[in-house]
Amino acid sequence: MTRPATRAAFHDLAPAPESFRDAVLAGLGGRPKAIPCRFLYDAQGSALFEAISALPEYYLTRTEIGILEANAARIAQALGPHCQLIEFGSGSSRKVRILLEALIDPESYIAIDIAREALKEATATLAAAFPAIPVVAICADYTDPRHLPSLLLRGEGRRVGFFPGSTLGNFTRSESVHFLNGARAFLEPEGAMLIGVDLKKDKARLEAAYDDAAGVTAEFTLNLLTRINRELEGDFDLRRFAHEAFYNEAEGRIEIYLQSLADQIVTVAGRRIAFAKGERIHAEYSYKYGLDQFPRLALEAGFQVNQCWTDPERLFGVFLLGNIGHH
Repeated sequence: MTRPATRAAFHDLAPAPESFRDAVLAGLGGRPKAIPCRFLYDAQGSALFEAISALPEYYLTRTEIGILEANAARIAQALGPHCQLIEFGSGSSRKVRILLEALIDPESYIAIDIAREALKEATATLAAAFPAIPVVAICADYTDPRHLPSLLLRGEGRRVGFFPGSTLGNFTRSESVHFLNGARAFLEPEGAMLIGVDLKKDKARLEAAYDDAAGVTAEFTLNLLTRINRELEGDFDLRRFAHEAFYNEAEGRIEIYLQSLADQIVTVAGRRIAFAKGERIHAEYSYKYGLDQFPRLALEAGFQVNQCWTDPERLFGVFLLGNIGHH
């Protein structure tokens, strides 16, 4: 039966906005200096990231899309009919369209993201494209799913979490276990989790993906300083800082920094901050996992890997997780 077309329902449960000023001053006052990676994504940062995802070196986005397209029918079969699809950190919702087109009579699609306007725009577009599927947008911090409102999501269908884009890689291993554990509790015993994970591969290929020849990734990272200048009366000279990205094999992660090219003093929100030549601001981690390694991480959080789909080169994996003891 075709349901009547509806607009996306919107629920604003966002916490009070974290002060960019407080986070930046605390981060630049620390040792080592660090600013949380979520602050990279202002409007300009988000636009630059979209550009990065189309670069030849940045295999992640197109590879994951390829896996989803090649296996959509099998994924839909594994998830079963009438599922409630819940996307954590929905962003532009490009990948979820592939699933929504393949799913068997899905009960609803729920998008959870902290970026209010982008969330509204993406879910309005999806509601128009899939008029038979109720679309719900929840503006909230998805990183601790235990605090998400279960009452808004009541329904008969199996809950399926969707977490694409290798976003899990931005979490440390302990943060990943904490997130997955919370997601497992939120999705209930019969629930499942479909998650995109970037796999370990040769160092050169990984480093090229995060330090492209055209310099778009460098522009993306340096945009954080532009944002500080604009919003916090900063006086960073971007010519005196450089984007630095490398693969730390021992830790299994890409590390991204802004490195000071000189001894200098920068003012931010009226505070003077000294930088030594070579000193770094940590901007982001991106953890990579082996095909045998990620299942062990999932197990720590009470999940088992029920199925895994990869591309022919095994660059990227899409894992279907189920609660231990449930199939």
